[in-house]
Amino acid sequence: MNNRRNFLKSGVLLASGMVVSAPLLAARSKKEHEPRFPGVIYTEDDPGMWDGKQSHHVPQVTIKGNSVTLFTDHPMMEVHYIVRHTLVDKKGKVIGSKTFYPSDEKALSHFDIPVGYHGKLYATSFCNKHDFWLKEFVI
Repeated sequence: MNNRRNFLKSGVLLASGMVVSAPLLAARSKKEHEPRFPGVIYTEDDPGMWDGKQSHHVPQVTIKGNSVTLFTDHPMMEVHYIVRHTLVDKKGKVIGSKTFYPSDEKALSHFDIPVGYHGKLYATSFCNKHDFWLKEFVI
């Protein structure tokens, strides 16, 4: 019952595009690289029903010093665009987020990483038509 309640809470937060919890992002099933929530979170390796859409939805990550740049190579049109990028640490702390609008030229965001931080991070990209995409990486 508790797992179901946590899943529903996480789903509401994800749907709002506002916050991502680390347990939801980091959760894995018994198979090491199989997402725990297929159909909710999509990745390059598990695009689910959006197979073939990875290149325009998975955020590209560039690390330079203590700065992380996220770029989603996606058209920005009134009816179809990237809504948001979020960068989250392994404990669920939101390091930064940026909301986009159809009028934006591209989905590009920059975030400063806390000095001395090393470890796993999660980059997210939310498309208004093709859902929530996740890229896990380490700095």
